[in-house]
Amino acid sequence: MVLVGGRGTRLGKITKTTAKPAVTFGGKYKLIDFVLSNLSNSAINTLGIITQYEPYELLSYIEHGSTWDLDVNEAGVSFLTPYTSASGELWQKGTAHSVYQHFRFIDQYDPDYVLILSGDHVYKMDYNKLIDEHIANQADVTISTFKVNDDPSRYGILDLDKKDLVVSFEEKPENPKSKLASMGVYVFNREVLRTLLKEGDNSNFDFGNDIIPLALKSDLKVYGYRFKGYFRDVGTIDSLYKANMDILDKPHYLKAYDYSDFPILTKSSNLPPHHIMGDNKIVNSLISDGCLINGEIKHSILSSGILINKGCKIKDSIIHSNVKIGANSIIEKAIIVENSVILANTILKFKEVTVVDNDYLWKMGEDDE
Repeated sequence: MVLVGGRGTRLGKITKTTAKPAVTFGGKYKLIDFVLSNLSNSAINTLGIITQYEPYELLSYIEHGSTWDLDVNEAGVSFLTPYTSASGELWQKGTAHSVYQHFRFIDQYDPDYVLILSGDHVYKMDYNKLIDEHIANQADVTISTFKVNDDPSRYGILDLDKKDLVVSFEEKPENPKSKLASMGVYVFNREVLRTLLKEGDNSNFDFGNDIIPLALKSDLKVYGYRFKGYFRDVGTIDSLYKANMDILDKPHYLKAYDYSDFPILTKSSNLPPHHIMGDNKIVNSLISDGCLINGEIKHSILSSGILINKGCKIKDSIIHSNVKIGANSIIEKAIIVENSVILANTILKFKEVTVVDNDYLWKMGEDDE
Protein backbone atom coordinates (compact mmCIF):
# COMPACT_ATOMS: atom_id res chain seq x y z
CA MET A 1 0.00 0.00 0.00
CA VAL A 2 1.63 3.21 -1.21
CA LEU A 3 0.49 6.43 0.49
CA VAL A 4 0.59 9.39 -1.90
CA GLY A 5 -2.20 11.62 -0.57
CA GLY A 6 -0.06 14.04 1.42
CA ARG A 7 -0.35 17.73 0.66
CA GLY A 8 3.23 18.61 1.53
CA THR A 9 2.32 22.01 2.97
CA ARG A 10 5.89 22.70 4.11
CA LEU A 11 6.97 22.71 0.45
CA GLY A 12 4.77 25.75 -0.15
CA LYS A 13 4.52 26.84 -3.79
CA ILE A 14 6.07 23.60 -5.05
CA THR A 15 3.01 21.55 -4.03
CA LYS A 16 0.37 24.22 -4.60
CA THR A 17 -1.18 22.32 -7.51
CA THR A 18 0.28 18.84 -7.22
CA ALA A 19 0.73 16.05 -4.69
CA LYS A 20 4.11 15.83 -2.99
CA PRO A 21 5.07 12.48 -4.63
CA ALA A 22 4.77 14.18 -8.05
CA VAL A 23 7.43 16.78 -7.19
CA THR A 24 10.44 16.87 -9.51
CA PHE A 25 13.72 15.53 -8.14
CA GLY A 26 17.22 15.32 -9.55
CA GLY A 27 16.35 16.90 -12.88
CA LYS A 28 14.53 13.97 -14.48
CA TYR A 29 12.75 12.09 -11.68
CA LYS A 30 9.61 12.49 -9.63
CA LEU A 31 9.67 11.46 -5.97
CA ILE A 32 7.23 8.61 -6.67
CA ASP A 33 9.83 7.02 -8.97
CA PHE A 34 11.85 5.82 -5.98
CA VAL A 35 9.18 3.73 -4.26
CA LEU A 36 7.85 2.37 -7.58
CA SER A 37 11.38 1.41 -8.67
CA ASN A 38 12.03 -0.20 -5.28
CA LEU A 39 8.89 -2.29 -5.69
CA SER A 40 9.81 -3.26 -9.24
CA ASN A 41 13.39 -4.15 -8.30
CA SER A 42 12.03 -6.19 -5.37
CA ALA A 43 9.67 -8.08 -7.75
CA ILE A 44 6.60 -6.87 -5.83
CA ASN A 45 3.92 -6.04 -8.37
CA THR A 46 0.62 -5.93 -6.47
CA LEU A 47 0.10 -2.46 -5.07
CA GLY A 48 -2.64 -0.05 -4.13
CA ILE A 49 -1.77 3.62 -4.52
CA ILE A 50 -3.88 5.63 -2.07
CA THR A 51 -4.52 9.15 -3.35
CA GLN A 52 -6.18 12.25 -1.96
CA TYR A 53 -4.64 15.70 -2.49
CA GLU A 54 -4.29 16.93 -6.12
CA PRO A 55 -3.98 13.43 -7.66
CA TYR A 56 -4.39 14.27 -11.36
CA GLU A 57 -0.73 14.76 -12.31
CA LEU A 58 0.33 11.69 -10.35
CA LEU A 59 -2.33 9.44 -11.88
CA SER A 60 -1.57 10.56 -15.43
CA TYR A 61 2.14 10.07 -14.81
CA ILE A 62 1.91 6.53 -13.39
CA GLU A 63 -0.94 5.28 -15.62
CA HIS A 64 -0.76 1.46 -15.67
CA GLY A 65 2.75 1.32 -14.20
CA SER A 66 4.41 0.05 -17.39
CA THR A 67 7.41 2.36 -16.95
CA TRP A 68 8.28 0.40 -13.77
CA ASP A 69 7.24 -3.00 -15.20
CA LEU A 70 4.26 -3.09 -12.85
CA ASP A 71 1.53 -3.61 -15.48
CA VAL A 72 0.80 -7.29 -14.85
CA ASN A 73 -2.37 -9.33 -15.23
CA GLU A 74 -4.51 -9.95 -12.13
CA ALA A 75 -2.36 -7.62 -10.02
CA GLY A 76 -0.38 -4.50 -10.92
CA VAL A 77 -1.25 -0.92 -10.00
CA SER A 78 -4.63 0.08 -8.54
CA PHE A 79 -5.51 3.67 -7.65
CA LEU A 80 -7.54 3.93 -4.44
CA THR A 81 -9.41 7.18 -3.84
CA PRO A 82 -11.50 8.58 -0.95
CA TYR A 83 -15.16 7.64 -1.22
CA THR A 84 -18.53 8.11 0.46
CA SER A 85 -19.98 5.10 2.25
CA ALA A 86 -23.20 4.42 4.17
CA SER A 87 -21.49 5.84 7.25
CA GLY A 88 -20.91 9.09 5.37
CA GLU A 89 -17.10 8.88 5.42
CA LEU A 90 -15.31 10.68 2.63
CA TRP A 91 -12.05 12.45 3.44
CA GLN A 92 -9.25 10.29 4.80
CA LYS A 93 -8.36 11.31 8.34
CA GLY A 94 -4.75 10.16 8.31
CA THR A 95 -2.31 7.61 6.94
CA ALA A 96 -3.79 4.68 8.87
CA HIS A 97 -7.37 5.66 8.12
CA SER A 98 -6.58 5.73 4.40
CA VAL A 99 -5.44 2.09 4.59
CA TYR A 100 -8.43 1.09 6.74
CA GLN A 101 -10.80 2.63 4.21
CA HIS A 102 -9.38 0.33 1.52
CA PHE A 103 -8.91 -2.91 3.45
CA ARG A 104 -11.24 -4.71 1.05
CA PHE A 105 -8.60 -4.15 -1.62
CA ILE A 106 -6.03 -5.91 0.57
CA ASP A 107 -8.37 -8.81 1.33
CA GLN A 108 -9.05 -9.58 -2.32
CA TYR A 109 -5.42 -10.73 -2.70
CA ASP A 110 -5.40 -12.69 0.59
CA PRO A 111 -1.81 -11.78 1.61
CA ASP A 112 -0.07 -12.90 4.78
CA TYR A 113 1.81 -9.60 5.04
CA VAL A 114 1.08 -6.00 4.12
CA LEU A 115 3.84 -3.54 3.23
CA ILE A 116 3.02 0.11 3.98
CA LEU A 117 5.08 2.71 2.08
CA SER A 118 5.20 6.47 1.60
CA GLY A 119 5.48 7.74 -1.95
CA ASP A 120 7.59 10.81 -1.25
CA HIS A 121 10.95 9.63 0.12
CA VAL A 122 14.31 9.33 -1.62
CA TYR A 123 16.02 5.96 -1.14
CA LYS A 124 16.86 2.60 -2.74
CA MET A 125 15.69 -0.48 -0.87
CA ASP A 126 15.15 -4.17 -1.53
CA TYR A 127 11.92 -4.76 0.37
CA ASN A 128 12.46 -8.53 0.31
CA LYS A 129 15.25 -8.18 2.89
CA LEU A 130 12.86 -6.31 5.17
CA ILE A 131 10.09 -8.88 4.73
CA ASP A 132 12.50 -11.80 5.21
CA GLU A 133 13.69 -10.34 8.52
CA HIS A 134 10.07 -9.76 9.59
CA ILE A 135 9.32 -13.44 8.95
CA ALA A 136 12.55 -14.68 10.58
CA ASN A 137 11.75 -12.70 13.75
CA GLN A 138 8.16 -13.99 13.78
CA ALA A 139 7.23 -10.34 14.19
CA ASP A 140 3.75 -8.85 14.23
CA VAL A 141 5.03 -5.47 13.01
CA THR A 142 8.41 -4.40 11.62
CA ILE A 143 9.44 -0.75 11.27
CA SER A 144 12.27 0.12 8.89
CA THR A 145 14.64 2.56 10.59
CA PHE A 146 17.59 4.76 9.73
CA LYS A 147 20.06 6.83 11.69
CA VAL A 148 19.16 10.52 11.45
CA ASN A 149 21.73 13.23 12.08
CA ASP A 150 19.79 16.38 11.18
CA ASP A 151 16.77 17.43 13.26
CA PRO A 152 15.56 14.06 14.64
CA SER A 153 12.50 15.84 16.08
CA ARG A 154 10.95 15.68 12.57
CA TYR A 155 10.63 11.90 12.80
CA GLY A 156 9.20 9.07 14.83
CA ILE A 157 12.05 8.09 17.16
CA LEU A 158 12.62 4.50 18.32
CA ASP A 159 14.67 2.72 20.94
CA LEU A 160 15.61 -0.91 20.23
CA ASP A 161 16.94 -3.62 22.50
CA LYS A 162 19.82 -5.97 21.61
CA LYS A 163 17.46 -8.19 19.60
CA ASP A 164 16.05 -5.16 17.72
CA LEU A 165 12.70 -5.32 19.50
CA VAL A 166 11.15 -1.86 19.78
CA VAL A 167 11.04 -0.87 23.45
CA SER A 168 9.83 2.70 22.92
CA PHE A 169 8.47 4.88 20.14
CA GLU A 170 7.67 8.59 20.13
CA GLU A 171 6.35 10.53 17.15
CA LYS A 172 8.19 13.82 16.51
CA PRO A 173 9.40 14.38 20.10
CA GLU A 174 10.64 17.80 21.20
CA ASN A 175 13.64 16.19 22.91
CA PRO A 176 14.53 12.98 21.02
CA LYS A 177 16.10 10.24 23.15
CA SER A 178 17.94 8.66 20.22
CA LYS A 179 18.80 9.21 16.56
CA LEU A 180 17.13 6.05 15.30
CA ALA A 181 14.15 7.15 13.24
CA SER A 182 11.24 5.52 11.45
CA MET A 183 11.34 5.65 7.65
CA GLY A 184 7.56 5.38 7.41
CA VAL A 185 8.09 1.90 5.94
CA TYR A 186 6.21 -0.88 7.76
CA VAL A 187 5.49 -4.59 7.42
CA PHE A 188 2.37 -5.89 9.20
CA ASN A 189 0.87 -9.32 9.49
CA ARG A 190 -2.45 -8.76 7.76
CA GLU A 191 -4.71 -9.77 10.64
CA VAL A 192 -2.62 -7.78 13.11
CA LEU A 193 -3.02 -4.73 10.88
CA ARG A 194 -6.77 -5.28 10.62
CA THR A 195 -7.13 -5.48 14.41
CA LEU A 196 -5.00 -2.40 15.05
CA LEU A 197 -6.90 -0.35 12.47
CA LYS A 198 -10.25 -1.32 13.99
CA GLU A 199 -9.06 -0.37 17.48
CA GLY A 200 -7.34 2.85 16.39
CA ASP A 201 -8.53 6.30 17.41
CA ASN A 202 -10.61 7.63 14.51
CA SER A 203 -10.12 11.22 15.62
CA ASN A 204 -6.38 11.07 14.89
CA PHE A 205 -5.82 8.05 12.73
CA ASP A 206 -2.15 7.88 11.80
CA PHE A 207 0.51 5.16 11.82
CA GLY A 208 3.06 7.18 13.77
CA ASN A 209 0.68 8.85 16.22
CA ASP A 210 -1.72 5.97 16.77
CA ILE A 211 -1.03 2.55 15.29
CA ILE A 212 2.59 1.99 16.35
CA PRO A 213 1.97 3.18 19.95
CA LEU A 214 -1.14 0.97 20.06
CA ALA A 215 0.88 -2.03 18.84
CA LEU A 216 3.40 -1.50 21.65
CA LYS A 217 0.66 -1.11 24.27
CA SER A 218 -0.91 -4.34 23.00
CA ASP A 219 2.34 -6.24 23.71
CA LEU A 220 2.76 -7.21 20.08
CA LYS A 221 6.16 -8.20 18.74
CA VAL A 222 7.31 -4.96 17.11
CA TYR A 223 10.78 -5.10 15.59
CA GLY A 224 13.04 -2.48 14.06
CA TYR A 225 14.86 -3.15 10.79
CA ARG A 226 18.14 -1.25 10.54
CA PHE A 227 18.39 0.18 7.02
CA LYS A 228 22.00 1.09 6.17
CA GLY A 229 21.52 2.86 2.84
CA TYR A 230 20.88 6.47 1.82
CA PHE A 231 17.48 7.83 2.93
CA ARG A 232 16.04 11.33 2.78
CA ASP A 233 12.63 12.62 3.86
CA VAL A 234 12.26 15.69 1.65
CA GLY A 235 9.30 17.25 3.44
CA THR A 236 10.79 20.74 3.76
CA ILE A 237 12.29 23.21 1.30
CA ASP A 238 15.70 22.86 2.92
CA SER A 239 15.68 19.04 2.96
CA LEU A 240 14.47 18.88 -0.66
CA TYR A 241 17.25 21.24 -1.73
CA LYS A 242 19.94 19.32 0.19
CA ALA A 243 18.84 15.96 -1.21
CA ASN A 244 19.02 17.34 -4.75
CA MET A 245 22.48 18.75 -4.10
CA ASP A 246 23.61 15.38 -2.72
CA ILE A 247 23.33 14.06 -6.29
CA LEU A 248 25.94 16.62 -7.35
CA ASP A 249 28.17 16.60 -4.27
CA LYS A 250 27.83 13.00 -3.03
CA PRO A 251 26.78 10.92 -6.05
CA HIS A 252 28.10 7.73 -4.42
CA TYR A 253 25.43 8.01 -1.68
CA LEU A 254 22.29 7.38 -3.72
CA LYS A 255 23.83 6.18 -7.01
CA ALA A 256 20.71 7.39 -8.81
CA TYR A 257 22.51 7.34 -12.15
CA ASP A 258 23.95 3.83 -11.76
CA TYR A 259 21.77 1.60 -13.93
CA SER A 260 23.92 -1.51 -13.51
CA ASP A 261 22.19 -2.54 -10.28
CA PHE A 262 18.83 -1.55 -8.77
CA PRO A 263 18.02 1.22 -11.28
CA ILE A 264 15.68 4.11 -10.52
CA LEU A 265 13.18 4.04 -13.38
CA THR A 266 11.32 7.07 -14.66
CA LYS A 267 9.06 8.10 -17.50
CA SER A 268 11.24 9.73 -20.15
CA SER A 269 10.18 12.64 -22.35
CA ASN A 270 10.48 12.71 -26.14
CA LEU A 271 12.50 15.92 -26.09
CA PRO A 272 15.74 16.36 -28.05
CA PRO A 273 19.12 16.33 -26.28
CA HIS A 274 20.11 19.49 -24.43
CA HIS A 275 22.22 22.02 -26.34
CA ILE A 276 24.86 24.27 -24.81
CA MET A 277 25.56 27.20 -27.10
CA GLY A 278 28.91 28.94 -27.64
CA ASP A 279 31.69 28.53 -25.08
CA ASN A 280 29.49 28.83 -22.00
CA LYS A 281 30.91 27.17 -18.89
CA ILE A 282 28.97 24.36 -17.19
CA VAL A 283 30.42 23.23 -13.83
CA ASN A 284 29.20 20.31 -11.66
CA SER A 285 25.62 20.48 -12.93
CA LEU A 286 22.89 18.25 -14.34
CA ILE A 287 21.20 19.36 -17.56
CA SER A 288 18.11 17.45 -18.73
CA ASP A 289 16.73 16.88 -22.23
CA GLY A 290 15.26 19.73 -24.23
CA CYS A 291 17.28 22.49 -22.52
CA LEU A 292 18.76 25.30 -24.61
CA ILE A 293 21.59 26.93 -22.67
CA ASN A 294 23.30 30.21 -23.60
CA GLY A 295 24.68 31.11 -20.18
CA GLU A 296 26.90 29.90 -17.33
CA ILE A 297 25.67 27.11 -15.04
CA LYS A 298 27.44 26.21 -11.80
CA HIS A 299 26.40 23.60 -9.22
CA SER A 300 22.79 23.50 -10.38
CA ILE A 301 20.15 21.03 -11.56
CA LEU A 302 18.02 21.79 -14.61
CA SER A 303 14.92 19.80 -15.51
CA SER A 304 13.65 19.40 -19.07
CA GLY A 305 12.68 22.06 -21.61
CA ILE A 306 14.43 25.06 -20.03
CA LEU A 307 15.51 28.11 -22.05
CA ILE A 308 18.39 30.16 -20.64
CA ASN A 309 19.24 33.21 -22.72
CA LYS A 310 22.58 34.91 -23.35
CA GLY A 311 24.53 36.34 -20.44
CA CYS A 312 22.68 34.47 -17.67
CA LYS A 313 24.48 33.10 -14.63
CA ILE A 314 22.87 30.27 -12.66
CA LYS A 315 24.48 29.05 -9.42
CA ASP A 316 23.47 26.69 -6.58
CA SER A 317 19.93 26.45 -7.94
CA ILE A 318 17.26 23.96 -8.99
CA ILE A 319 15.16 24.84 -12.01
CA HIS A 320 12.05 22.82 -12.81
CA SER A 321 10.66 22.06 -16.27
CA ASN A 322 9.71 24.57 -18.97
CA VAL A 323 11.19 27.65 -17.30
CA LYS A 324 12.25 30.57 -19.49
CA ILE A 325 14.99 32.88 -18.24
CA GLY A 326 15.61 36.20 -19.98
CA ALA A 327 19.04 37.50 -20.99
CA ASN A 328 21.58 38.71 -18.41
CA SER A 329 19.63 37.34 -15.44
CA ILE A 330 21.43 36.10 -12.32
CA ILE A 331 19.99 33.33 -10.13
CA GLU A 332 21.61 32.01 -6.95
CA LYS A 333 20.27 29.58 -4.35
CA ALA A 334 16.74 29.39 -5.74
CA ILE A 335 14.24 26.71 -6.65
CA ILE A 336 12.38 27.94 -9.73
CA VAL A 337 8.95 26.30 -10.07
CA GLU A 338 7.97 24.85 -13.45
CA ASN A 339 6.55 27.11 -16.18
CA SER A 340 7.96 30.25 -14.56
CA VAL A 341 8.97 33.10 -16.87
CA ILE A 342 11.85 35.29 -15.71
CA LEU A 343 12.32 38.56 -17.57
CA ALA A 344 15.67 39.83 -18.84
CA ASN A 345 18.06 41.44 -16.33
CA THR A 346 16.32 39.87 -13.32
CA ILE A 347 18.46 39.40 -10.21
CA LEU A 348 17.44 36.56 -7.87
CA LYS A 349 20.27 36.12 -5.35
CA PHE A 350 19.36 34.63 -1.97
CA LYS A 351 21.25 33.74 1.21
CA GLU A 352 18.68 31.06 2.09
CA VAL A 353 17.04 28.69 -0.37
CA THR A 354 13.98 30.46 -1.80
CA VAL A 355 11.17 29.09 -3.97
CA VAL A 356 10.25 31.31 -6.92
CA ASP A 357 7.13 31.00 -9.06
CA ASN A 358 5.24 33.31 -11.41
CA ASP A 359 3.30 34.87 -8.51
CA TYR A 360 6.58 35.75 -6.79
CA LEU A 361 7.94 37.24 -10.02
CA TRP A 362 4.75 39.21 -10.64
CA LYS A 363 4.84 40.74 -7.14
CA MET A 364 8.52 41.47 -7.59
CA GLY A 365 7.72 43.34 -10.81
CA GLU A 366 5.02 45.36 -9.03
CA ASP A 367 7.50 46.39 -6.32
CA ASP A 368 9.93 47.65 -8.96
CA GLU A 369 7.36 49.96 -10.55
